[in-house]
Amino acid sequence: MEYLITILGVVLIVEGIPWFLSPSKIKKLFSQLLILPDKTLRFYGLSMMLTGLLVVYLVRG
Repeated sequence: MEYLITILGVVLIVEGIPWFLSPSKIKKLFSQLLILPDKTLRFYGLSMMLTGLLVVYLVRG
């Protein structure tokens, strides 16, 4: 459980970096995401999940 919480903390740090460094660019990015179709966003989400799974598989192996 400690390992899982540590990973969650690292994810939050990595996710927070862009918000801290350039909040105006993140706002612009989110406004551009609103015009994308749901199908495209689902494809990007699935692609990121599969890439993450592949990375974990290769590292933990």
